[in-house]
Amino acid sequence: MPRVVLEDVHKKFGRAQEAVQGVSFTCNDGEFLVLLGPSGCGKTTTLRMICGLESITSGTIWIGDRVVNNLHPRQRNVAMAFETFALYPPLTAYENIAFPLRVMKRSKEEVDQQVRKVAAALSITECLDRLPETLSNGQKQRVALARALVREPSVFLMDEPCSHIDAALRPRARAEIKHLQAVLGATVIYVTHDQIEAVAMADRVVVMDQGVIQQIGTPLDLFYRPANLFVAGFIGEPAMNIVKTRVQFAGGKLILFGFGETDKALKFTSGNLSASALNALGKYEGREIVMGIRPQRLGIAAPTAADGDGTLPGQLLVHEFLGDDGVAEVAVNGTRLEAVTLPEIPFRAGEAITLSVGFQDLHFFDIETTRRIEF
Repeated sequence: MPRVVLEDVHKKFGRAQEAVQGVSFTCNDGEFLVLLGPSGCGKTTTLRMICGLESITSGTIWIGDRVVNNLHPRQRNVAMAFETFALYPPLTAYENIAFPLRVMKRSKEEVDQQVRKVAAALSITECLDRLPETLSNGQKQRVALARALVREPSVFLMDEPCSHIDAALRPRARAEIKHLQAVLGATVIYVTHDQIEAVAMADRVVVMDQGVIQQIGTPLDLFYRPANLFVAGFIGEPAMNIVKTRVQFAGGKLILFGFGETDKALKFTSGNLSASALNALGKYEGREIVMGIRPQRLGIAAPTAADGDGTLPGQLLVHEFLGDDGVAEVAVNGTRLEAVTLPEIPFRAGEAITLSVGFQDLHFFDIETTRRIEF
C-alpha cells in the first residue's frame, strides 16, 4: 500500500480562521499513524483534506506517487470510517457493507465472498441480516468499519471510529482494528482525541493543537521526551505534575526551588549529574523554569530526617485504590502532586510521607517558549 505525504498544508475557512497551519508529515507504507489532539485542533479537517472532502488552501498532498490536491474523492482510492456511523437505514448490515462493491460493479459472488470475509473478521456475521436500527452502537460501528475495509483501498482513514462503542467493548474494538491493519499491511491514518487510545494503537503519533503540529513520534517518544508543555500535559494518565521551579547551584548541589519554603526543594549532588545537564540548567541559574514529573516516577515512603537526593517531605491528602495500582495526592507545602503507587499503601490521609524522584525522571521546559530544555 502507498504512503501518504503532506507538505506544508494549510486550510482557511473564510479570511480569519486558519484551521490547519503548515502541517507536514509522512504516513509510511503499512504504518498506523494517529492524529491526536483536543477538539478543534484541526485533526479531522486534515483527514478530510486527505480524502478529498475538504479542499486545501495551499500545500501538497501525495498518495503514493500521485499529487491528489485536485482529485475527486473517488479517484483517491481511500476508505473512510466516520465518527458517526453513516449507515443507510433501509439497508441491512450485509447490504451496507456490500454497497461500495456494488457501486464498483463487482460480481455477485465476489461481493458475497468479500462481505462475509470482513464480517467474520469483525465478529458481525450474525448481524448481516439485520437493519441498523436493531443493532447496538458497537455493532453499528463494526458494520461501518466493515464497509470501509471491504473495498481494499490504498489507504484507510478513520475518524474516531470507536467513540460510540461501549466502554467495555472499546479495548476489543481497538484490538480488532489494529489486528486487521497488521494482517492487511494497511496504511492507516486514525484520528482521536483520546490519548490512551492513541498510544495503545499507533506506530507513531502526530500531536496537534490549534492547527499546528506539536510533536511527531512514537508513543514512547511522547511519554519520555515530550517536546513542549502541551505534549507533556496532554500525554499520560494521570497527567504529568507541572511545577514552576527556580534553579540554583550551591554547596555542590543543584537545588530546584518551587515548593514554597527554601527547605522544601529538590536537591541533587552536582557531581552525580552529566556535564550536559549541568551546562543546560546552568544557563537558567537564578531564573524560573517549568519542571515536570510523571506520577509513575514519584516514589512514596515513610518520612525521613535525611535530606537525600531527590526527596521531598509531604503530607498525604488522599489515596485512591484502582485495583492494579493506586493514586496518591500529596501536598508539599501547598503544591499538590500526584503519585502512582501500589494498590495499598501503609499511610492514611493526613500522615507525613516522603516523595522521591530520580533526576533522570525530571523534565524541564523553558517558561517563555514552553519548549523542552534538552541535555
